[in-house]
Amino acid sequence: MKGVCFEAVERVASHDVPDPVIIDQRDAIIRVSLAGLCGSDLHPYFGRESGLDRGTVMGHEFVGEIVELGSGVGDGFSVGDRVGAPFSTNCGDCFYCERGLTSRCLDSQLFGWIQDGKGLGGCQSQFVRVPLADATLMKIPETVTDEEALLLGDNLSTGYYCADLARMEMGGSCAVIGCGTVGLLAIMSAKEMGADEIFAIDLVEERLHVAESLGAQPVIAEDAPAVIAKATSNRGVDAVMELVGLPMAQQLAYRLIRPGGIMSVIGCHCTNAFAFSPVEAYDKNLTYKTGRCPARYYMDRLTPDVAAGKYDLRPLITHRFGIDDCVEAYDVFAKRKNGCLKAVFEF
Repeated sequence: MKGVCFEAVERVASHDVPDPVIIDQRDAIIRVSLAGLCGSDLHPYFGRESGLDRGTVMGHEFVGEIVELGSGVGDGFSVGDRVGAPFSTNCGDCFYCERGLTSRCLDSQLFGWIQDGKGLGGCQSQFVRVPLADATLMKIPETVTDEEALLLGDNLSTGYYCADLARMEMGGSCAVIGCGTVGLLAIMSAKEMGADEIFAIDLVEERLHVAESLGAQPVIAEDAPAVIAKATSNRGVDAVMELVGLPMAQQLAYRLIRPGGIMSVIGCHCTNAFAFSPVEAYDKNLTYKTGRCPARYYMDRLTPDVAAGKYDLRPLITHRFGIDDCVEAYDVFAKRKNGCLKAVFEF
C-alpha cells in the first residue's frame, strides 16, 4: 500500500509500505477513505517534537471501512462497517476508560507515532491497523458524513473539550488564541454553551473572517491586550482557550485572563518551561487546565448532535489531496497557503 511517511524535518514522501496485518485478536484492519492533516502532525514536521522514526506513516485522523477483524473483536462490528476513530486507541475497561478519560487508557497508543521501532503506524495510508478495535472504533451513523466523522475523531471533540475545560457558561467571556480548525470549533462550542462575548485571536485574516461568521469578535494578536482591556474595564476575560502551543501564545493568554479566571490549554507545548512563573499564576488566582482530549468519550457525546445536523462543519475542510500529492499537502497546510484551514487526503 501507499503511505505518507516522515523523512526528516519539513520532509515527507509517499512510499510503498507493507500492508498492515492482524497482530492481536482485538485488531481490525481498515481501508481508509478519508484521512486528515492535523496541527499535531506539524510538531514533528517542523522539528518541534523529536523522536519520530524515519519512514513512519503519518496521521491520526481517519474514516474508512472494516476489511478484516481479529477473532477477539466484539460482536458489535462486522466487515464492511463504516467506522471512525479517535487519534489514540483505548481499551474501554481500565480505570481511566471507565471514567471517560480515554486518552489516558493504560494501553493507549497514538496513531502515527513510532519511536525506536516501537509504536503504532498512522492512517495517512490506504489501510491502517486499529488495536483494541471494539473499544476504539465507532460505527458511523448513516446521517453522518465521512467529513463529519473525521472531525468527530479529533478536531470537534478537542474543540468542545477545550470549551468544557474552560467551564464556559451563560453570559461568560472568553478569548480563543489560535483559530485553526480546533480553535474555530472551540468558538462554536463556547457559543453553544452560552458564552456572551468571544474574542477570536489569530495572525491570519482568513481565519478571523471565519471566526467572525461563527459569532466571535476578530482580533489581530498584537491588538488583543488593548482590545480586551477596553472591553472588560481592564479586568480581563473569564477564560482563555489557548490552542497554539507556543510560549508567545501562553504569555498572551496570561495577559488576557482576569484574576480568578480559567486557562484552558489544548495547544501541545513542547518547551520545558512555562512562559509565566508560578508566582504570576498565584497572583492571579489562576486555574490552569490542560491535557490530551479524551476524544473517544466525546465522540459518543457529540455524535447524536452531529447526526441531527446541529453543527455546520462543511466550511472547515478547505483542501483535498491525493496521497501522491503529500509534499504539496503538507506545504499548503503547514504554511496556511491559499486560505487553508483543514486539509484531507482522499483515497
